[in-house]
Amino acid sequence: MKRIHLFELEDYPWFPHWLRACLTRLMVVMHNLLGTPADIAALLTRALQHTGQHTIVDLCSGGGGPMREVFRALQAQPGGEQLRLTFTDLYPNREVVAEINSGPNPALTYWLAPVDALQVPAELAGVRTMVGSFHHMNPATARRILQHARDSRQAICIYEMSDNSLPTALWWVSLPMIFMMVFFLTPFARPLTWKQLVFTYLLPVIPLCFAWDGAVSNARTYTLEDLDQLLAGFETEDYKWEKGRITGKAKKLYLLGLPQQS
Repeated sequence: MKRIHLFELEDYPWFPHWLRACLTRLMVVMHNLLGTPADIAALLTRALQHTGQHTIVDLCSGGGGPMREVFRALQAQPGGEQLRLTFTDLYPNREVVAEINSGPNPALTYWLAPVDALQVPAELAGVRTMVGSFHHMNPATARRILQHARDSRQAICIYEMSDNSLPTALWWVSLPMIFMMVFFLTPFARPLTWKQLVFTYLLPVIPLCFAWDGAVSNARTYTLEDLDQLLAGFETEDYKWEKGRITGKAKKLYLLGLPQQS
């Protein structure tokens, strides 16, 4: 595989919660700039129509990322009032859980109990999504996630902001550029807290962390060829896989797993 399993700072339990939240806000800004919500909404429209389901189960949600905007777009479509989105995580953030579950949209909820993407509970039936999180999984774990979706006959949509098609060395060269990018992205982060400002412009801790994790994320992303290795032996007559590249403001990658009608 071209993919390299390096570490991201956000992976570690000791990484400060407030700093992780600051990085997550910047990622949402990036997703919006690159058109992620529209990309995912189009993929999920296909998956929902194919399966006839009205529920989306987001795995490894963290703070929700771009999926809130995706859900607003899907609800605005004809029949969208039937849709439900459930956020899940192995380590649910209680603040985010409280915010979403007390929010104005009853169709948007955050599952209180920990949910392992390797073993999603049967009661959480629906189209599974993993947005910018699949690259965190090593190959053995990634295969088990795909196998569980197939064996449970649940659709799954995986989306990454990079297709990892550039030479790996370029990502390390780009570190200073990613670092500088944070200064321009920060004013668009919401909510824009004093910590986001202080640790960006006065003490540039956030730009340093964002640059490292951003470069590593690209190096960890499974390429289309890597996905072929992960999917080896998983395609059956009653479950089909589709992978591809979405071009535009960036080269993005997706994988759809769809159960077939018997």
